[in-house]
Amino acid sequence: MYGEIALFSGTANPGLSQEISQVLGVALASADVFKFANQNIFCRLHQSVRSKDVFIIQPISVSFSDKDEMSTINDNLMELLIMIDTVKRDSAGRITAVVPYYGYGRTDKKDQPRVPITARLVADLVSTAGAERFLTMDLHAGQIQGFFNIPVDEISAFHILSSYMREKQIKGGVVVAGDIGATKRSRNFAQALNLPLAIIEKRRMQRKGGSQAEALNVIGDVKNKNCIIFDDEIDTAGTMTQAVHFLKGCEAADIYACTTHGVFSPPAIKRLIESPIKEIVATNTIALPHFKKFDRLTILSVAPLLAEVIRRIHLGISVGELFNE
Repeated sequence: MYGEIALFSGTANPGLSQEISQVLGVALASADVFKFANQNIFCRLHQSVRSKDVFIIQPISVSFSDKDEMSTINDNLMELLIMIDTVKRDSAGRITAVVPYYGYGRTDKKDQPRVPITARLVADLVSTAGAERFLTMDLHAGQIQGFFNIPVDEISAFHILSSYMREKQIKGGVVVAGDIGATKRSRNFAQALNLPLAIIEKRRMQRKGGSQAEALNVIGDVKNKNCIIFDDEIDTAGTMTQAVHFLKGCEAADIYACTTHGVFSPPAIKRLIESPIKEIVATNTIALPHFKKFDRLTILSVAPLLAEVIRRIHLGISVGELFNE
């Protein structure tokens, strides 16, 4: 049995960490985490964590400070590793890395010659630093769990997003898979909303400068339907907005987009604002600065879910049963 919970926040998403702290009723442990002038990251605890059950909350993503100063994905990855090493060297009882967004997750296979599998490398780094358990949300590919040699709890924002869309009571709705690869995830979403499923068929076409996937056909009925596109993340929004414009060309009515991870790398916000999407729904796994927020963007909190999973891990209660209740 481990000691009491010690909850730490990295600098990538302090707002989410504070929400989790409030839901759990456990104050965030105090630590100094900063960069020296030479950009080296440093961490110093303000109290001992000897024998405690330590949870470090830090998405591996780009983040911005209150002064709009950017920290890169690599900054936040190194910060996570250094914080893990810090509590390990202070004799923590158990260390769980809580990583709501797993950066480098899209580099999960060797799909061409002479390329890395960075998702595996990051898993090795987290384990080597000293984490004994890993908690994350909606990995880009399920096989990433197998890259770790420590227990992994992958939880999903599926129920948060589907409940929100169900409460909107959209009439004449249809869930649309943006491509064949998203069919399974979209089918489950359609089932949760008791709506039919449509699938956008894409083919890779040769163009000057390389090949490009283009939408050619839609399998299912979208004419005059309110469409809901569901995906695990929106990065530059190229795929999403291409699907939206294609559906509008098929005479779809209102179009909604749902995603767990709103990465919104440039030029995503410009593309989304200029698109005919009625509403984009994302969660707060990644902290969005003020200049990435706009009227049609709705942010749902994953803090209550993560807090409950942390509580269950600490008490040794099944996490899987949470989704069967």
